[in-house]
Amino acid sequence: MIGILPQASIAHSKGIYKTEAAALEQAKKLGCEGAHQNNGAWMPCRDEAELHRAQRKQ
Repeated sequence: MIGILPQASIAHSKGIYKTEAAALEQAKKLGCEGAHQNNGAWMPCRDEAELHRAQRKQ
């Protein structure tokens, strides 16, 4: 199946940043707080579950 990605993969591609500052800025835009690391990169929100909830609201 070409072109079909799990929802989590889509969220990851839209939520990975090189710096904590960039992730925190995106967290404000999403309406969540904090940032967390994932495989050496930074993601907005306190954890991945909160990130996915915030992205679904958009």
